[in-house]
Amino acid sequence: MKSISVAIVINVWAKESIMAKSYKLSATAMMMMMMMMMMMMMMMMMMMMMMMIIIIIIINGGKLENEHWCHRVPKSVAATHEVKVTILWNQQVQTDRIIPNNKPDIIMRDNEKGTWMLTDVAIPGDRNVIKKKAEKILKYKDFVIEIQHMWNVKAKVIPVIIGANGTISKSFRQYLSNVTGKKRN
Repeated sequence: MKSISVAIVINVWAKESIMAKSYKLSATAMMMMMMMMMMMMMMMMMMMMMMMIIIIIIINGGKLENEHWCHRVPKSVAATHEVKVTILWNQQVQTDRIIPNNKPDIIMRDNEKGTWMLTDVAIPGDRNVIKKKAEKILKYKDFVIEIQHMWNVKAKVIPVIIGANGTISKSFRQYLSNVTGKKRN
């Protein structure tokens, strides 16, 4: 019974997939490939939910309002009442030079202190947490330099990297302590 259902799933997918026809993958390889694709999609969804939670926490000073957090879609630009901090989400930043990596996940501009915090979120496999952190920092190196020259502000990258099973780097708490906002007691 199990082998029949597996064969049906593989046949349905093989008709739609070019890879299945050109490489003639076995049933187990096809199932492994499907499972990997589903895991990648789940990780992408987790990353988007994590970004939304981070934005909500930053805007509300750590407290969630009456509506449930998963039903709230943040605005692409949010500012505090006194416009001390502006949060840009999913926004590309124009620079004088052409920089390919000019769209981090979250940008927090503190107008009083003159700082920009570029937050990039990722959920890699647990073995790649440190590697991904270094990759995110290097990815925005030119962008940080350009922002500092153009707007005469301090800018830094805050990589929010959490492994698929919850693994974090040793410097994770240090990066999060740099985020501006209301301190909770």
